[in-house]
Amino acid sequence: MRKLFTILYIGFIGLLVVGCGAEGAMKKGDKFFELGEYYDAATQYKKAYAHTKAKEKPLRGQRALKMADCYRRINYTQKAIAAYNNAVRYKQADSTAVFHLARLQLKNGSYKDAEKTFTLLLDSMPNNILVKNGLQSAKMIPQWKAEAEYSGYEVKKQELFNSRRAEYSPMLAGDDYSQLYFSSTRNQARGDELSGITGTKNADIFMSQMDDKGKWSKPEVIDSELNTELDEGACAFTPDFKTMYLTICRTDPTYPRYAQIATSQRSDASWGKATPLEITRDTLSTFAHPAISPDGMWLYFVSDMPGGMGGYDIWRVEINARGMGGVENLGAPINTPGNEMFPTFRPNGDLYFSSDGHPGFGGLDIFIAQPDTTHWELEHPGAPLNSAGDDFGMTFEGLHNRGYFCSNRGDARGWDHIFSFEKHEVVQTVKGWVYEKDGYELPEAQVYMVGNDGTNLKLSVRGDGSFTEYIKPGVDYVFLGTCKGYLNHKEELRVEPVLESEEYVLQFPLASITAPVLIDNIFYDFDKATLRPESTEALDKLIELLNENPNVTIELSAHTDYRGSEAYNERLSQKRAESVVNYLIEHGIDEARLQPVGYGKMKPKTIKRKLTEKYDWLKEGDVLTEEFIRAIDDEEKQEVLNQLNRRTEFKVLRTTYGMDLIPAASTSAESDQQ
Repeated sequence: MRKLFTILYIGFIGLLVVGCGAEGAMKKGDKFFELGEYYDAATQYKKAYAHTKAKEKPLRGQRALKMADCYRRINYTQKAIAAYNNAVRYKQADSTAVFHLARLQLKNGSYKDAEKTFTLLLDSMPNNILVKNGLQSAKMIPQWKAEAEYSGYEVKKQELFNSRRAEYSPMLAGDDYSQLYFSSTRNQARGDELSGITGTKNADIFMSQMDDKGKWSKPEVIDSELNTELDEGACAFTPDFKTMYLTICRTDPTYPRYAQIATSQRSDASWGKATPLEITRDTLSTFAHPAISPDGMWLYFVSDMPGGMGGYDIWRVEINARGMGGVENLGAPINTPGNEMFPTFRPNGDLYFSSDGHPGFGGLDIFIAQPDTTHWELEHPGAPLNSAGDDFGMTFEGLHNRGYFCSNRGDARGWDHIFSFEKHEVVQTVKGWVYEKDGYELPEAQVYMVGNDGTNLKLSVRGDGSFTEYIKPGVDYVFLGTCKGYLNHKEELRVEPVLESEEYVLQFPLASITAPVLIDNIFYDFDKATLRPESTEALDKLIELLNENPNVTIELSAHTDYRGSEAYNERLSQKRAESVVNYLIEHGIDEARLQPVGYGKMKPKTIKRKLTEKYDWLKEGDVLTEEFIRAIDDEEKQEVLNQLNRRTEFKVLRTTYGMDLIPAASTSAESDQQ
């Protein structure tokens, strides 16, 4: 009897311990849930569920429901389905829980189960647009999958960029798209603690660099103040690649964590510390997933702030000189009562985003919104770009329909990884290079693009002085390259239809209005001022330049080397300058715009940095005087320098010719920097 009593007593104490353990786990789980730490909350709820007796069906159902909500939020799809099914089995699942179950069944590829669940929901929620869209998806997915081969997309998982953890939101950057930024929770991320939200390390931003042979380097964490022990992710860049917008998530042990958008400035090749960006004074809403419009004038982002259509919506705010303007909700047809997230732009202006509110394959599907004059035209690109999992975070290699995105398809843990995509399209583009004549790129330049189809664009150039833009077959285009302190340069292009993608390349060498400009390939007969026939091409280009800049008056100068008397060289160079001016006059340039001057050997050439790339034995600033040349102990090099001194140049005297309302005034300064 005593032995039996002892056994019963121990069993009773054990039940008390189990009961207390379950209650304690629930309290811990609730605390984690309030802070948004769903991984830690799920761990506690699972412990409480395991310690709840089988006969306590309502309580098991309630705890299964809380566990399911956590698993759903951290993308543990199969565990979430199992937990929701337990909540349904124990009659503790309301219509919202059943709705989440149906969406997870879609995401898991269980389309027949999803159809049954959505059909059941439709009886109790007949006007719910998300239920209707979900049911439509479940019915249509088999047909959509069958049509995948006609979508034109090729998708490949990119193992080089991926790890055993999560990678998401890739973003191509740099003038030639040779840098790939993305966020990852891999072991190389900073910090040692695991996130209570995901159970992995907090994300950092990583970068991979493409070499000259097109090979990507092993991704490395950005080693600057940009990354911290907290979460950094989902970055985007301004068109000039000088400012990064990113999502950061601060930690507070007593307060829910809200994502916010921050900016980082680039100094040389290094990114600075992220500074939070105040879009509104709302501190209780999420602000995340920044995207910059191709013209750099708008910041698009995701938020659950009041005034939206439900869930997360895509908003935008104008970027101006004073900071940020008022926020705008993009509204329908883009936003729905579901979640619209991860906006990004193709350079042609198409907005790509992901949604679980529109009919799709399950999870987040990628959608394309093409801007019209008054609204957006929406397109679902189908499979294989989309899958039953979450698909999002598009980035494009220039104007072509290829690049990278991320997806958690095929990953049982729900972790995202990077995939490449390409859709074959016949794309015709023009690439232009704007640079100083005989010098380097002009990143401050702008190009005006006008087409006879009504195209009228103002294009900014990248840091290397280049721009790339779509062009249409059958259209005649005129491009005008401009930059403050330089003469304009015009190029014309006629675009013919093609069967394969083609890129046209235009050059915009801009002549300075403050320094002498060398006219290449001007040749004279030996010891004479007679122009040789091979000079015609260079002279005709000068005529084009003067016609493109009709208000410019120039000095046309000729120079000789140091050999011969000063008087002889002045006479010869003066006659040569006059020969060039006479050619220009004969071809329609007003004589009043031209001033011939022969300097002889009085103004030896000063070496610019660009020329040192060709002659590495010269230094920037070297002046090719007779003493300098004679001091070089190499006859071949001496002759090179003499040839450099024998040159024809022009410099701008004024830019007001023919402008009667503007007083004639010199707009140039004497310069020997050529």
